Amino acid sequence: MPLHCRRYGENDRLFKICATRIYFMIISFQKLAKEEERLAGGKGRILSKLFRMGYRVPDGFIILPEAFVDDELTMEACAQVWAQLVRLRRESKEKTFVVRSSVLCEDTAMASFASEFESVLDVDTDEEIRQAIHFVRRSRHSASVRTFNQEQALPATEHELAVVVQCLIRAEYSGVLFTVDPVTGDQMRMTGNFIQGLGEDQVSGRATPQTFTLARPKGTYSGPVELEKPVRALYRNACELEKDLGSAQEIKWACAGGRLYILQARPITTLSGYKADTAEWNDSLTGNFLWLGTSMVENAPHVLTPFSCSLRKGLVYNGVDFCDSSSLGVDGYPMLGIISGRGYINLSILVSASRPFFGGDTRKTLQQASAWWGGTPQDVEVPLVPISTWAWWTKVLPSLSRFVIKMAHLRKKIPQFVGQNLNWCAVMTERIHQIENPAELAALWREEIAPYSNNAFFLANAGVTGLPNRLESVLGEMVGKEDANALLSNLSGLSSPLGSLGPLTDLDKVARGEMSREEYMKTYGHRGMNENEYAWPRPLEDPNWIEQQLEEFTKTPLDIDVLFTRQQAAYTETWERFCERYPRKVKQMRLRLKKAALAAQQWEMVRSEAARSAAVIRTFARRAGALTTAGENVFYLTVDEVLAVLEGDDLVLQSLPMRKETYDGYRALPPYPTIIAGRFDPHQWAADPLRRSDIFNASVPDRATAADTNEPISGFTGAFGIVEGSVRCVDCLENNGHFQVGEILVTTSTNIGWTLLFPRAAAIVTDVGTPQSHAAIAARELGIPAVVGCGNATMRLKTGDRVRVNGGQGLVEILEAARKSKPRKNSKRKGIRERPVMVNE
Repeated sequence: MPLHCRRYGENDRLFKICATRIYFMIISFQKLAKEEERLAGGKGRILSKLFRMGYRVPDGFIILPEAFVDDELTMEACAQVWAQLVRLRRESKEKTFVVRSSVLCEDTAMASFASEFESVLDVDTDEEIRQAIHFVRRSRHSASVRTFNQEQALPATEHELAVVVQCLIRAEYSGVLFTVDPVTGDQMRMTGNFIQGLGEDQVSGRATPQTFTLARPKGTYSGPVELEKPVRALYRNACELEKDLGSAQEIKWACAGGRLYILQARPITTLSGYKADTAEWNDSLTGNFLWLGTSMVENAPHVLTPFSCSLRKGLVYNGVDFCDSSSLGVDGYPMLGIISGRGYINLSILVSASRPFFGGDTRKTLQQASAWWGGTPQDVEVPLVPISTWAWWTKVLPSLSRFVIKMAHLRKKIPQFVGQNLNWCAVMTERIHQIENPAELAALWREEIAPYSNNAFFLANAGVTGLPNRLESVLGEMVGKEDANALLSNLSGLSSPLGSLGPLTDLDKVARGEMSREEYMKTYGHRGMNENEYAWPRPLEDPNWIEQQLEEFTKTPLDIDVLFTRQQAAYTETWERFCERYPRKVKQMRLRLKKAALAAQQWEMVRSEAARSAAVIRTFARRAGALTTAGENVFYLTVDEVLAVLEGDDLVLQSLPMRKETYDGYRALPPYPTIIAGRFDPHQWAADPLRRSDIFNASVPDRATAADTNEPISGFTGAFGIVEGSVRCVDCLENNGHFQVGEILVTTSTNIGWTLLFPRAAAIVTDVGTPQSHAAIAARELGIPAVVGCGNATMRLKTGDRVRVNGGQGLVEILEAARKSKPRKNSKRKGIRERPVMVNE
């Protein structure tokens, strides 16, 4: 029997799936097939899934949209409905039913049509049920639905819906439970409300609900006494539902005869972190978390395109999703997030999982990891996620152990990867260019490019070493902070030049004729300031790039060898002092320094090769654009959408103008704060003239203080040395034209693309960074004083300010403001010279 023909828009393909199953227009919860789930609508799909998973869901069936013609059941469909009713009356004690709507785009993380479509309760005869089905089906034409579409910016077309018929539970109590506070996003507290009797009285406003809370991780109850007994089962079910459905849930429930029933479960729409039409990612909306952008900002200083965001959200290795907290044995939370186009690490997850190692002390956990994550102010509270003692021992600790073992296993593969990656990238790039069939390109991605690229990403992370950090801590206790920094400032001299300095040292060789331009481009043509953005053109794509770099290089009137010689002299002097003080530990310390140098060198090498493989992903994306109508706009699609377009489904291309507008809007904003606590709206933050550039705290709004305070600016020790000089604020690498030799470079963060500027600088000061960030490593090797991770340096300092940078102490002292004629009160030095002064080394 043919399907009744009418258009279903984006669901056309889904309806064709059921062409071979026309005799099953009405399907029980138990028998809903996977290919029919989308046709069952949001409510029908979830109820069927939970029923099959063993949750106590009232039995029922789903009437698919194909069962209707002009909102009336076909004769065949009617027969199937009556057959299902006979079954339910035979198998269930309940003899009355509820008829509910199930919209195909309902109950997702993005949209909930709660109360917009009709439901009919307490019907029992066949005729009452038939009329209820027709009434519910017709509700899709209502004025309230059209108004909801306008408010939510949804298409104005009528929504296709299925109809659910369920056994009615005569509830003693019924209510709603949110597994995360829907207002604050607090993960440590479930909130809910309930009434006596059926829940529809609460929805309609005929009854006033009572509220209650459940504190995690133990489910401690606070609320009316009559709910104390059933709430234990409700808490267990809620935790399981979060785990099984993968996100925070809004759960409708009922109690009858001492049993708990699940009536509905759907994502909490206020905690949604993604809008598909505009490709807006904002994981700060998914809960109350503390987000840190330190290392992420250095790797990707600009707003990421949807294509790049989607790859950061899909990092899976050996079946484990490392963007999700499941990799740490904690389910349902984002670990690597995107906040309006910029990458952040969820510090709440990492701290919650690590606290037991430090006796449950949150602040000590942060302090131990500050070299990697950066510091957080004492007054910033870290929202935690619920992890019980049992869950930590049985899930978190084993997951962490497996992670450490995986990283150690990957670390052994780094030399092989470094040796083979150049050839693989060349061969794969050529293969991509030769492909003419879009579907063939999609297959190449799935079978070869994606697995290899994921492996490259995890190899780069496995190469991250803590040896320099641990050694600096040991040396700090032995010889002091400044001498420890000096002893670690010669890693290149102890092994071979670090990759971070390669673009500088080898460009010097090109200028001297000791290295060819071709060899230089082969080595560094894939590196640069925005190499983690796949839409960013690589230097190797520009034939004039090398000549431009040489021209800029000639503006630096310093011999690079002079910088290294000065740095080497400072290291030698410090090492001699160490030898005199600890003669018995000289051999051991020399070996430890050598080991740290080799580890740092390996990390730099694998990072470079991982960046090279990222250039292959860019080649794939551009080829996909060329083989389809997406063109260069391909980067406004997610990787899954690119694959869909390659395979013939180009409906998403209609969203490209909206996505480009969203992306351009983000690009126009200033860099976001490094630390974000709670829900963050970048446009609202940017519109505040007194916004803070270092921290955003949604629960305790803190406005920026005046920039002319006398307090020194503090950060991490980047590279030792004290310098006085004039500030030059550079907001991005492209705007460095006014940066003069001998000025103090102040910027948000740096990466390998900035290396060529460093010899011009008297000192480096950054908002973002740690002792292992690019600015600190490169400055140490060049002997340039540096203070990194200041948080608010670009907010407090202005071009022309006179400052003293104390790299060894991690302090920047403002001596004289650019617009003032006399020194500040806290400056005791007079007669400051007009060029930078190296006070001591």
